[in-house]
Amino acid sequence: QVQLVESGGGLVQAGGSLRLSCAASGSIFRINAMGWYRQAPGKQRELVATITSGDSTDYADSLKGRFTISRDNAKNTVYLQMNSLKPEDTAVYYCNANVWTYHNPSRNYWGQGTQVTVSS
Repeated sequence: QVQLVESGGGLVQAGGSLRLSCAASGSIFRINAMGWYRQAPGKQRELVATITSGDSTDYADSLKGRFTISRDNAKNTVYLQMNSLKPEDTAVYYCNANVWTYHNPSRNYWGQGTQVTVSS
């Protein structure tokens, strides 16, 4: 099995920055795309950003220029640098990874989520 553990969430004032991390562990053969999603209260989960194994990135249009996704393949870790945070960025942020394990073909795994709260 695969576990994704997020860290780095918290409370920050508007205009501040946070860096989220998500480390994958388990019987990992290869990690394909990794990404971040978020879900605000009363809203559906939405895409924040994704990054392929070749470091190609994609962002939600509304977040381009403020958020940056990156990964460290040696550490099986994906990061999300969030700058110029706004109250509307308040949400639970979830890590996602498409993983081949030694026992199963690729499938998507989710982390447990980390809360980001931006105060005005």
